Amino acid sequence: MENQQQFEVIFCIVNNGFTDLVMKTAKENGAKGGTIMTARGTGNKDTEAFYGIIIQPEKEIVMILVSSDIKDAILHALYNEVGMQTPGQGIAFSLPVSNVVGVSFTSFQNNL
Repeated sequence: MENQQQFEVIFCIVNNGFTDLVMKTAKENGAKGGTIMTARGTGNKDTEAFYGIIIQPEKEIVMILVSSDIKDAILHALYNEVGMQTPGQGIAFSLPVSNVVGVSFTSFQNNL
């Protein structure tokens, strides 16, 4: 396994139909690509009333592997473009990645 630099995985969960905007935003901030998964959200009426949002059950998750040095810029941009106050009603978070295999590290070196 290779671990030449620090990586993070960003998960962005958005309403159905907003993954193109997620990937456009992430790529504009240095991401090279991502993986889109379909999902189903859950919630209750108390949550909807408290936050003033409607919980849509059809969700999509974009998983993006990035070098740690561009993670914050991507998360900030995602918040602005598809955050909870937008029609995408997205949330995004990142997790550290300890090992990576099957990825060309030269594709990430442009960000160093």
